Amino acid sequence: MTKLLRVHGSENSFFLLDQTNLQQKMTQNELIELTKDITHGTNELLGGTDGVLVVDDSTHSGVLGSMEVINSDGSIASMCGNGLRTVTRYLGEKYAQDEFVIETQQSDLQVGRATDFAPDVQGFHVEISPVNFELSSLPMNLEGKSELFNEVIEGLSNTLKFSAVSVPNPHLISIEHDENNFSRELLGQIGECLNGDNPWFKDGVNVSFGTVWGPHEIFVQTFERGVGFTNACGTGMSAASLVWTMMQDGMTNFGELNTVYNPGGMVQTRINRQGDGYTIDLIGNATFTHEIEISELDLRQHSFNRSKIFETGEEDTYKQFVDELYIRR
Repeated sequence: MTKLLRVHGSENSFFLLDQTNLQQKMTQNELIELTKDITHGTNELLGGTDGVLVVDDSTHSGVLGSMEVINSDGSIASMCGNGLRTVTRYLGEKYAQDEFVIETQQSDLQVGRATDFAPDVQGFHVEISPVNFELSSLPMNLEGKSELFNEVIEGLSNTLKFSAVSVPNPHLISIEHDENNFSRELLGQIGECLNGDNPWFKDGVNVSFGTVWGPHEIFVQTFERGVGFTNACGTGMSAASLVWTMMQDGMTNFGELNTVYNPGGMVQTRINRQGDGYTIDLIGNATFTHEIEISELDLRQHSFNRSKIFETGEEDTYKQFVDELYIRR
């Protein structure tokens, strides 16, 4: 028997699979097909998720383990901040460690325990890096420009200003102080446009709207490449916090802790200067909602009829925390 976990960070949900628990590790193609099937396919499990987090050993020195993120459409994400927090919790519990390093697709990142947000709502911090404003890093095609910061993109919107940054996955961010300038419908239209046939992003892009609510408070919603609307996007909230901080609007500054609200709850962020560059601290929950026990053969065949599913009870606690969070605000 092996085990799948259903997990989330700010309701950005995933199944977590530890390859080291399998007698024979699954191939990349097997993992992609499993992801597409159980997240939104014929054998959608527990209402589906935004993707699958694949945990494995790492060959890197001083690194506890590795994480790969497979989106629900089968594409590979270079990074996922919400997913990384849940993998941080999983590996921390597995190896009884509080501070360590996890290998991701582009870099080895420092992670660990943080102060809990509420009883039974555990907190974890993860490093978000590398940060790159070069349009070639996304990639984005914009004639005559190598970077884009708080500017209108002609042909996309006549009013909204956007910034482009990779962290390391690609993000297009618009920050406003008036929530009436944004709508879910508009975000969906722009997200669909930029993840279809368009002249700017041949590989698609994550699109986020950030509305500044006050000092150190911002609301961020993301249309995620390979997924669509998500309850939260960890790297999207990190990228939005970075752009907001660099705008120097008097509401936040480098080294200061921000509260980032999202449709699935909240996280905290902090933007750090490092020489000529930046790193981002992302702090938030890592909730385990279900455990699925299944034979390795049934897992490979995507057959869950004989699996055993157990609720952890953590989701009720998390929902209570979110309800009280918005009441307090």
